[in-house]
Amino acid sequence: MQDSKKEIIAWAFYDWANSAFATTVMAAFFPIFFSQYWSAGSSAETTFFLGLGNSIESLVVAALAPVLGAIADRGSYRKRLLIFFAFLGALMTATLSFISVGMWPVAMMVYIIANVGFAGANTLYDSLLPSVASEKRVDFVSSLGYGLGYIGGGLLFLLNVLMYISPSTFGLADGVVAVKVSYLMVGIWWAVFSIPLIIFVKEPQGERLSLSAAVRDGFSQIRRTLGALGRLRNTGLFLVAYWCYIDGVDTIIRMATDYGTAIGFSSESMIVALLITQFVAFPSAILYNMFGHKIGIRKALLVAVGGYSVIAVLGFFMTKEIHFYLLACCIGLFQGGIQALSRSYYSRLIPTEHSSEFYGFFNMLGKFAAIIGPLLIGVVSLITGEQRYGILSLIILFIVGGVLLAKVDEKDAGAEIEAYRSSAR
Repeated sequence: MQDSKKEIIAWAFYDWANSAFATTVMAAFFPIFFSQYWSAGSSAETTFFLGLGNSIESLVVAALAPVLGAIADRGSYRKRLLIFFAFLGALMTATLSFISVGMWPVAMMVYIIANVGFAGANTLYDSLLPSVASEKRVDFVSSLGYGLGYIGGGLLFLLNVLMYISPSTFGLADGVVAVKVSYLMVGIWWAVFSIPLIIFVKEPQGERLSLSAAVRDGFSQIRRTLGALGRLRNTGLFLVAYWCYIDGVDTIIRMATDYGTAIGFSSESMIVALLITQFVAFPSAILYNMFGHKIGIRKALLVAVGGYSVIAVLGFFMTKEIHFYLLACCIGLFQGGIQALSRSYYSRLIPTEHSSEFYGFFNMLGKFAAIIGPLLIGVVSLITGEQRYGILSLIILFIVGGVLLAKVDEKDAGAEIEAYRSSAR
């Protein structure tokens, strides 16, 4: 039964759990620690290797996501697979604590596996949304998840920042030890706060196939889904639009601290900017849901895409740390909204009985986009020796994504889904 308060809160708390990885590790300490501790190359080389690592991880997840979704739908393995990937990510994150100075290939490999765990679990987590929330509540529940993620990830990040700035206060030798302890804390946090979802969120009912049969049937289902997307025009159009604009969003999230380092900002100022983003994004994710219901979800997404276009332009001209802080506020205003409403809006454009599989394609396209963005910035930075041009190039992705999104018609999508169901009977 949908809209159980216990299930909604337990589901949303997984965002609280895994956002610690997205904030402390992905956005903050790994890029900084990679360039200053594990890697000893020039700033342009570090940007290239960091972008390459993110792209490799994204390629693996992009290939894995639709397969995971199909298997989960055909065999009712969503929760079990989610638990496997979540704990894989948590374990690899904790492992970062034990990697010594200069060992950047090992650090990158462990980081890639942790990211695979993070993204693989998210594919299954997102697919549970339609079974937890009714269509009436799905935007709110999705926004609640992101809101809890920002506040939970932000609280642990705040503690980790205090440990990094003043390690002696916490009985730590120096900032390096503080960062390593932070990796361990994130792994534990991620695992512990996954428990409510494991206990209280029910596995959606479906066919009870063996795992091997589900794998075989899953691959067959992918081919059928690709054919279905040819008939679900609005669903396919939204996926391509999402592919474009989320590229820019994910790239800004992943590469912001490296970009700040390259143009001469201190580690402390970038960490403060990330904290600003987290705590602005928490209320904004909830308020943006209200804004979306007032003007329409698709229009609210278009506003957010436009906002990110402006952010990319402002990032090119950024020269002072106060600019970085102001830009962090702007990102916080739109980040939670564009992510939460994209996730919930997509649930209206797909047949719910195949939600895992369709969310697999949703996450796959997001990951294919993240292959292009970080690598684009890395290559442009390496060629020109200037990271600003890479940031500015992201505006193309926002413009193309916005134009395609404007063409999506939710009412037509409903009719297409019904026609698809009828033909499949």
